[in-house]
Amino acid sequence: MNDTTIGLDIAKNIFHLVELNARGKLQRKKILRRAALLPYFVQLPTSQIALEACSSSHYWARELQALGHAVILLPPQHVKAYLRGQKNDYNDAAAIAEAAHHGAIRGVPIKSIEQQEEQLVHRIRARLVRDRTALANQLRGMLCEHGIVVAQGIGHIRRAISIQISNDTLSVLFRELLQRQYDRLCGLDEEIAHYDQQLKQLSSQVIQKRLQQLPGFGPIVSSAFSCWLGDGQQFKRGRDAAAALGVVPRQHSSGGKPMLLGITKRGDTYVRSLLIHGARSVVRCADKKDDRLSLWIQSVKARRGTNKAAVALANKLARIAWAMVVNNRDYQPNMAY
Repeated sequence: MNDTTIGLDIAKNIFHLVELNARGKLQRKKILRRAALLPYFVQLPTSQIALEACSSSHYWARELQALGHAVILLPPQHVKAYLRGQKNDYNDAAAIAEAAHHGAIRGVPIKSIEQQEEQLVHRIRARLVRDRTALANQLRGMLCEHGIVVAQGIGHIRRAISIQISNDTLSVLFRELLQRQYDRLCGLDEEIAHYDQQLKQLSSQVIQKRLQQLPGFGPIVSSAFSCWLGDGQQFKRGRDAAAALGVVPRQHSSGGKPMLLGITKRGDTYVRSLLIHGARSVVRCADKKDDRLSLWIQSVKARRGTNKAAVALANKLARIAWAMVVNNRDYQPNMAY
């Protein structure tokens, strides 16, 4: 393989390229249009090509890998530190190349088409859930304006609207509006149920079935975590995986005095929220069990409270899940403590 490192700043139609030699010195700068990108890399000797992990980056990474090049995707927030001077496309490409040449940044795993499609199902479902929550809040406000107070929760809204639609004390117009919005709510329920079923079918793979052995890991959590983690080889240990998800304490230490704050909330917000919600369900039922993990949860809950116990469990589950994927092993409850 050639010792050069190429930083590629991708866009829709115009791509900027900066090439560094083995000593990190600028060797070449070039502008390429979309149609000329792959033909240009076909005639190059195999090199290390670095891109920011952004829109369409996984597609280009797969295409460049098919040509024999070594491709690395870098998190944009870490590449920013290597940017010098004004922000322009050439400087962005140079920052990408220097970050890859430095070699200290952990790369993002390149997703396959199947992984991207599975992730797309999660994104569509998450958007539908947000739309349903917004509609439920609007309906609660509409009823409140007419003196009808409804408790929080989608189930309470469904029951209240089904009752108020036939309430003769309300105007015909208001009941018609409630009926139309209730139909929208039912339509969103059907859409979400459809994508839930799709995720259950997609979670039949070996890795995801293995992850479902973990407490708090259902089909949706297992699918989302598997798409995010990949083969797990980008992390040296389970603690690194938990840190990448942002379920570790934020540190603000100085002068040799350690100070730990709340969790960092770094990484994928969607996967982290699913992981913590799954951990909450386990914490809620832990008082009724006497296995080692449940006893550990009970002790943390007694010392620090329910919310911190849920986050601590999410941290532990992320590390266990990483070990299961990397070592190709089933869940062993006796080793979970």
